[in-house]
Amino acid sequence: MTTPLPSAQRIASLSTEAVDVLYRLGAQDRLVGISGFTVYPPQAREEKPKVSGFKTGKLEKIMSVTPDLVIGYSNVQRKMLDECEQAGVATLCFQHRSLVGINEMVLTLGDLVGRKPQAQQLVAQLEETKARVALAAAKLPFKPRVYFEEWHSPLTCGIQWVSELIAIAGGQDIFPERALLDPFSARAVTSDEVLQARPQVILGSWCGQRFDVPQVLARPGFADLNAVLADIPSSDILAPGPVAIERGLLAVFEAVAAAAGTTPAQLGFEQPASL
Repeated sequence: MTTPLPSAQRIASLSTEAVDVLYRLGAQDRLVGISGFTVYPPQAREEKPKVSGFKTGKLEKIMSVTPDLVIGYSNVQRKMLDECEQAGVATLCFQHRSLVGINEMVLTLGDLVGRKPQAQQLVAQLEETKARVALAAAKLPFKPRVYFEEWHSPLTCGIQWVSELIAIAGGQDIFPERALLDPFSARAVTSDEVLQARPQVILGSWCGQRFDVPQVLARPGFADLNAVLADIPSSDILAPGPVAIERGLLAVFEAVAAAAGTTPAQLGFEQPASL
């Protein structure tokens, strides 16, 4: 990775969470290209050229917006970033997999675009949201067991920050050690392992697809679990940025509370009016 230019004025972001953060920091004018998978903020899709997917992208299209910095996420985008470097453009590749890493990403982008106070304020807001959920979740009568399914073929459990969100929401991730593993294939699980753990909540976020509840319940033994099933859009929880906390965490908390026979409101949590 080359050292990113502190004065980068034309940023192409192949990662959706960086787009969201730059908008929140008031630095959207620096963005000249975004990922086609960008969902938040909605106006980004209307205002900015789409120059890549998540796993795929053509150098010519990225270069067409003449960036002086290209931002990406994970080894999945490393090849695209390497091509940008070979073309003489600086890159910044985030590799965070935890909630702490999300905060560090926000602060790094704040430094990059000269919005350090705004980045610190955003981190403080995210920490406050987590604290409020944790305070309400502490009132749950018990901690429901939670299975988070990121993919269905093979069954793949959630990544580290998802496991951490489950814990904040008062649940028990049934695969907490597996969540720490990398690459993605290392988080594969079997139906027997899921059934043996007897989850009381099954959360699904299939990247690029809608979570198919009937399909899950048709698996041998799954309907007998009598678990609470919930679909969480991948854009709300699988992009490691603020939205995972503001939307993903609240969706997890709602499902966990339901499994415990209550609701976030009954536990004293007041959901933000904007969501």
